[in-house]
Amino acid sequence: MKKIGLFPGSFDPFTKGHEIVVHKSLPLFDEVVIGVGINSTKSYLFSLDRRIKHIKALFKDIDKVRVEQFQKLTVDYCKDINASHIIRGLRDSKDFQYEKSIAHMNKSISGIETVFFLTDQEYSAINASIIREIHKNGGPIESFVTNPEILVS
Repeated sequence: MKKIGLFPGSFDPFTKGHEIVVHKSLPLFDEVVIGVGINSTKSYLFSLDRRIKHIKALFKDIDKVRVEQFQKLTVDYCKDINASHIIRGLRDSKDFQYEKSIAHMNKSISGIETVFFLTDQEYSAINASIIREIHKNGGPIESFVTNPEILVS
């Protein structure tokens, strides 16, 4: 049976830090599914189609990566795709404290474990909210997002 890891998020936008997490997770899984979650109460800067197109372009040459959208509890989506683990990235101890609580809840309601990967130090300050603000105000985001032209064209 294939070992599948799910990397869930809204990815608005998918940053270089997110890319690092995917690359670090590849040796542990037969397949990594990047699940672009849809939250009807959340307002996004980049459309769902643009976000998915952007992520697919980044991993087009890696057969082990699949990009899909989902709109349900992450653990329920894990069951749908037979994912054994949830993949999460950490920038700092604040991220760890937040993610640890979610990981414990996910484990208690589903039995699904979460694995954490530290992003590389050079990307630890990258935050999607800040990138959205920079973009909204006409600033360059190329330092933080690979191929941003896919998102903004």
